[in-house]
Amino acid sequence: MSFLDHIRACNAHDLSGFRPFELDGHHLGWIRHALAQELPGVDPGFVTSPERVTIAPEIRDFEARSTLLDHAARYLVERGTVKALRGEHYAVMPRWGAEPLMRLDRAVVAAFGIESYGLHVNGFQRGADGTLSLWIGRRARDREIAPGQLDNMIAGGQPIGLSLGENLVKEAQEEAGLDPATARRAVPVGAIRYTMETEAGLKRDRLFIYDLELPADITPVNTDGEVEEFALWTLDRVAESVRTTGDWKFNVNLVIADFLIRHGHLTPENEPDYLEIACGLRQ
Repeated sequence: MSFLDHIRACNAHDLSGFRPFELDGHHLGWIRHALAQELPGVDPGFVTSPERVTIAPEIRDFEARSTLLDHAARYLVERGTVKALRGEHYAVMPRWGAEPLMRLDRAVVAAFGIESYGLHVNGFQRGADGTLSLWIGRRARDREIAPGQLDNMIAGGQPIGLSLGENLVKEAQEEAGLDPATARRAVPVGAIRYTMETEAGLKRDRLFIYDLELPADITPVNTDGEVEEFALWTLDRVAESVRTTGDWKFNVNLVIADFLIRHGHLTPENEPDYLEIACGLRQ
């Protein structure tokens, strides 16, 4: 196990098993061939050819397109591709910052292979000698994804209708019990991207990364049941755990590697795979 192994695992995929999902000249996602062939039978608004999947040209407005995707989402539950819908929707858009073309239930985002966005917050504490420690959460055992595994202090998907700042405040309160003023001290420090093939489809995640320095008198406390416990770990312990175990939620390994690089803990001198790691975080 290594940092590079985690990056490779998050980017393992074979696009030959998918065809593009396109609309109005925009490449929005990737759909497995079998599902692509089934979609016109789910709703005739889907138009499938051997080269692509698109939406009938007469379906023009946001709500009509979203209704079409709702039909597909319910079909994917019936088909057993996903267990249940989440009732939380993501924007379907050609790029970050563009006007959303439609919305899609979070549970079936991978089935359509659209870019989905989220945020991760590295909560850290600085010792009297300047050394850094990270707040680490352990996910609750009843979570559908990565139960019992280690996680960032705060992390969450980006739902439609909220700005990143609003979502940051919401997730900070729910996951770590932090007040809005504390949450807003988080500093945006970059983004990570990966494309990972899963049983459900293609996860094309783009994560906005924040660092939040907390004083010694603040301890994160989970309020929504997603986190079992928090612990403060030294960077040495964090780095060794990520490097040698599979104990972390799959994408958190990448967020931690990025933090270690930015704060000079992982360097070209102490990590032979440094260049591949640094480039691999933004494939």
